[in-house]
Amino acid sequence: MLPSPQALPDATPLPDGSAAPGTEAAPLSPDAALALGTSPGSAPSIPAAPTTNLIALVLPLEEPAFARAASAVRDGFLDAANVAGAAANCIVIGHGRGDVVAAFESARAKGVRVAVGPLVRDDLKKLVSEAVEMPWTLALNQLDDGTRLPPAVFTFPLTVESDGRTLARRALSQGAHSIDVIEGDSPLMKRFAGSFAIEWTNGGGSAPSALRFDASPEALTDLRRVIGRKAPDAVLLAVNGERAALVKPFIGGIDAYASGLVFERPALALARDLDGVRVVEIPWLLTPDAPELAPFTHPEFDSDSLARLYALGIDAFRVADAFRDGPPARFSLDGATGRITLGPGHEFQREGRLGIFRAGVLVPLDATP
Repeated sequence: MLPSPQALPDATPLPDGSAAPGTEAAPLSPDAALALGTSPGSAPSIPAAPTTNLIALVLPLEEPAFARAASAVRDGFLDAANVAGAAANCIVIGHGRGDVVAAFESARAKGVRVAVGPLVRDDLKKLVSEAVEMPWTLALNQLDDGTRLPPAVFTFPLTVESDGRTLARRALSQGAHSIDVIEGDSPLMKRFAGSFAIEWTNGGGSAPSALRFDASPEALTDLRRVIGRKAPDAVLLAVNGERAALVKPFIGGIDAYASGLVFERPALALARDLDGVRVVEIPWLLTPDAPELAPFTHPEFDSDSLARLYALGIDAFRVADAFRDGPPARFSLDGATGRITLGPGHEFQREGRLGIFRAGVLVPLDATP
């Protein structure tokens, strides 16, 4: 079975030079490089000029625990490259457990313009800890321990932290001032709740009240009593879909928010219990018929986790293709995983789209009921 999005972060989850469709990018000038904390004239801060126009996709295709996840990313990436007419400029370098350094050394030896990967957090840690010399690199994960990434590395993670920030901004824009956070015990849920809390308080919201999830009937009854005593403006459900459906009846009509990255395809009965819950989800799943997604193949997957990783592959190619003359100074794309922009700290930030469960179906929040 595919490692879920929860596991990936912690298992540590164009020939003519034109931009990919729907992107806005500009090359990085020497002044901009300095502003980003790099130095055009010093090595090894800036990688040597590439000797080819190749983009290398480096993935753990030979590691059984991540092979299915990596294959989904690869397929989405190559789909986007084909749409852009750039498949001939892309190579795929697979690696197994412990072989990520050799894989990146192979990419650099081929003189690639940019390497995309690694996918797994532990592999990114290994590259950084061993001070591997890398080409311009678009990592599909991020480090959460404060370790500084090399100047050559940019990140484009598909993580719940971005969903937490999106939901905090949305709740504040809807006039919420107080919020209760119902939080599970896993590291994933704690990261989700933590990113929400930081964005929420930075935006002027009062400190969230943290409520631990407990599935026992007594605890759920007590939860309803606690929330009813001083009803917040909104509730964040930092739990998976099954637990969110269990909690929903105990919070009444209060606006509830959750991340689609921790939801899998619920059975209809379970989905009906989620009615009214606002979920931030990737456009690939929420609005698959959107015109900007029409050029791409829409394969069937047996899980939403795999579908999200396929969408990540699509957007990873489109971001990497902007590295035509080095990193872009600015970037904007309405992608398969959301609205993507280049933020501070060399991070390509993703903002998903809001949906809401109605009659057991997740639909865009702005759709007519």
